[in-house]
Amino acid sequence: MIIDILENAGRYEAVNKHFAAAFKFLRRADLAELAEGRHDIEGDLFAVVAKGRGRDKAEAQLEIHRKYIDIQYVVAGVDEMGWKPAMACAQVAQSFDDEKDVAFFSDVPHMWTPVGPGMMAIFFPCDAHQPMVGGDLLHKVIVKAPV
Repeated sequence: MIIDILENAGRYEAVNKHFAAAFKFLRRADLAELAEGRHDIEGDLFAVVAKGRGRDKAEAQLEIHRKYIDIQYVVAGVDEMGWKPAMACAQVAQSFDDEKDVAFFSDVPHMWTPVGPGMMAIFFPCDAHQPMVGGDLLHKVIVKAPV
Protein backbone atom coordinates (compact mmCIF):
# COMPACT_ATOMS: atom_id res chain seq x y z
CA MET A 1 0.00 0.00 0.00
CA ILE A 2 1.14 3.51 -0.83
CA ILE A 3 -0.56 6.64 0.47
CA ASP A 4 0.63 9.98 -0.87
CA ILE A 5 -0.43 13.13 -2.69
CA LEU A 6 -0.77 13.20 -6.47
CA GLU A 7 2.05 15.76 -6.71
CA ASN A 8 4.45 12.97 -5.63
CA ALA A 9 3.14 10.41 -8.12
CA GLY A 10 6.27 10.61 -10.27
CA ARG A 11 8.15 8.81 -7.51
CA TYR A 12 6.09 5.69 -8.20
CA GLU A 13 6.07 5.56 -12.00
CA ALA A 14 8.77 2.86 -12.08
CA VAL A 15 6.66 0.52 -9.91
CA ASN A 16 4.36 -0.49 -12.78
CA LYS A 17 4.56 0.16 -16.53
CA HIS A 18 1.02 1.61 -16.51
CA PHE A 19 1.53 4.10 -13.69
CA ALA A 20 2.79 6.99 -15.85
CA ALA A 21 -0.37 6.90 -17.99
CA ALA A 22 -2.53 6.44 -14.89
CA PHE A 23 -1.06 9.50 -13.17
CA LYS A 24 -1.32 11.53 -16.37
CA PHE A 25 -5.04 10.70 -16.45
CA LEU A 26 -5.45 11.76 -12.81
CA ARG A 27 -3.80 15.12 -13.60
CA ARG A 28 -6.45 15.97 -16.24
CA ALA A 29 -7.79 19.49 -15.84
CA ASP A 30 -11.35 18.19 -16.31
CA LEU A 31 -11.05 15.24 -13.88
CA ALA A 32 -13.67 16.62 -11.47
CA GLU A 33 -16.19 17.01 -14.31
CA LEU A 34 -15.97 13.45 -15.65
CA ALA A 35 -19.21 11.48 -15.57
CA GLU A 36 -19.59 8.61 -13.15
CA GLY A 37 -18.69 5.20 -14.49
CA ARG A 38 -15.92 3.65 -16.55
CA HIS A 39 -13.43 5.63 -18.63
CA ASP A 40 -10.96 3.74 -20.82
CA ILE A 41 -7.43 5.15 -20.75
CA GLU A 42 -5.28 2.84 -22.89
CA GLY A 43 -5.22 -0.91 -23.42
CA ASP A 44 -6.41 -2.63 -20.23
CA LEU A 45 -5.85 0.52 -18.14
CA PHE A 46 -9.10 2.20 -17.15
CA ALA A 47 -10.65 4.45 -14.52
CA VAL A 48 -13.93 4.39 -12.64
CA VAL A 49 -15.44 7.65 -11.39
CA ALA A 50 -17.45 7.08 -8.21
CA LYS A 51 -19.61 9.46 -6.20
CA GLY A 52 -21.69 8.71 -3.14
CA ARG A 53 -22.07 8.92 0.59
CA GLY A 54 -19.40 7.05 2.51
CA ARG A 55 -20.48 3.82 4.22
CA ASP A 56 -20.28 2.99 7.89
CA LYS A 57 -17.23 0.89 8.82
CA ALA A 58 -19.52 -1.98 9.82
CA GLU A 59 -21.28 -1.95 6.41
CA ALA A 60 -18.17 -2.07 4.24
CA GLN A 61 -16.11 -5.17 3.51
CA LEU A 62 -12.47 -5.69 2.72
CA GLU A 63 -11.80 -6.44 -0.94
CA ILE A 64 -8.88 -7.85 -2.89
CA HIS A 65 -7.96 -7.92 -6.56
CA ARG A 66 -5.55 -10.20 -8.43
CA LYS A 67 -5.37 -8.73 -11.95
CA TYR A 68 -5.41 -5.03 -11.15
CA ILE A 69 -3.74 -2.52 -8.84
CA ASP A 70 -6.14 0.11 -7.51
CA ILE A 71 -5.03 3.72 -7.55
CA GLN A 72 -7.78 5.38 -5.54
CA TYR A 73 -7.65 9.15 -5.91
CA VAL A 74 -9.93 11.35 -3.81
CA VAL A 75 -11.37 14.38 -5.61
CA ALA A 76 -13.66 15.51 -2.75
CA GLY A 77 -14.51 14.32 0.75
CA VAL A 78 -12.45 12.16 3.09
CA ASP A 79 -12.41 8.41 2.54
CA GLU A 80 -11.56 6.48 5.73
CA MET A 81 -9.85 3.53 4.01
CA GLY A 82 -9.27 0.29 5.88
CA TRP A 83 -6.29 -1.99 5.21
CA LYS A 84 -5.17 -5.49 6.10
CA PRO A 85 -2.66 -7.84 4.47
CA ALA A 86 -4.58 -10.00 2.00
CA MET A 87 -2.89 -13.15 3.29
CA ALA A 88 -4.29 -12.41 6.78
CA CYS A 89 -7.92 -12.33 5.59
CA ALA A 90 -9.79 -15.44 6.74
CA GLN A 91 -13.51 -14.61 6.78
CA VAL A 92 -14.61 -14.97 3.15
CA ALA A 93 -17.83 -13.04 2.49
CA GLN A 94 -17.78 -13.57 -1.30
CA SER A 95 -15.40 -15.93 -3.06
CA PHE A 96 -13.12 -14.58 -5.74
CA ASP A 97 -14.97 -13.65 -8.93
CA ASP A 98 -12.39 -13.95 -11.71
CA GLU A 99 -14.46 -11.96 -14.21
CA LYS A 100 -14.95 -9.02 -11.82
CA ASP A 101 -11.47 -9.47 -10.28
CA VAL A 102 -12.70 -9.18 -6.70
CA ALA A 103 -13.26 -11.13 -3.50
CA PHE A 104 -14.78 -9.75 -0.29
CA PHE A 105 -13.95 -10.49 3.33
CA SER A 106 -15.71 -9.78 6.64
CA ASP A 107 -12.43 -9.42 8.53
CA VAL A 108 -11.73 -6.22 10.45
CA PRO A 109 -8.99 -4.02 8.96
CA HIS A 110 -5.70 -3.75 10.85
CA MET A 111 -5.70 0.02 10.32
CA TRP A 112 -7.75 2.94 9.06
CA THR A 113 -6.30 5.86 7.14
CA PRO A 114 -8.08 9.09 6.19
CA VAL A 115 -7.44 9.90 2.53
CA GLY A 116 -8.58 13.40 1.59
CA PRO A 117 -8.78 15.55 -1.54
CA GLY A 118 -5.64 15.45 -3.66
CA MET A 119 -4.46 12.24 -2.02
CA MET A 120 -4.21 8.76 -3.47
CA ALA A 121 -4.02 5.28 -2.00
CA ILE A 122 -2.45 2.56 -4.13
CA PHE A 123 -3.48 -1.00 -3.29
CA PHE A 124 -1.66 -4.02 -4.73
CA PRO A 125 -2.96 -7.61 -4.84
CA CYS A 126 -1.31 -8.19 -1.45
CA ASP A 127 -3.44 -5.40 0.08
CA ALA A 128 -6.98 -6.04 1.25
CA HIS A 129 -8.70 -2.66 1.37
CA GLN A 130 -12.00 -1.24 2.54
CA PRO A 131 -12.79 1.99 0.64
CA MET A 132 -15.76 4.37 0.47
CA VAL A 133 -16.04 4.66 4.27
CA GLY A 134 -16.94 7.76 6.25
CA GLY A 135 -19.65 10.35 6.72
CA ASP A 136 -18.68 12.56 3.81
CA LEU A 137 -20.07 12.70 0.32
CA LEU A 138 -17.18 11.16 -1.62
CA HIS A 139 -16.00 11.82 -5.16
CA LYS A 140 -13.24 9.46 -6.26
CA VAL A 141 -11.48 8.25 -9.35
CA ILE A 142 -10.20 4.69 -9.15
CA VAL A 143 -7.65 3.82 -11.82
CA LYS A 144 -7.32 0.08 -12.44
CA ALA A 145 -3.76 -0.68 -13.55
CA PRO A 146 -3.05 -4.21 -14.79
CA VAL A 147 -0.54 -6.09 -12.68
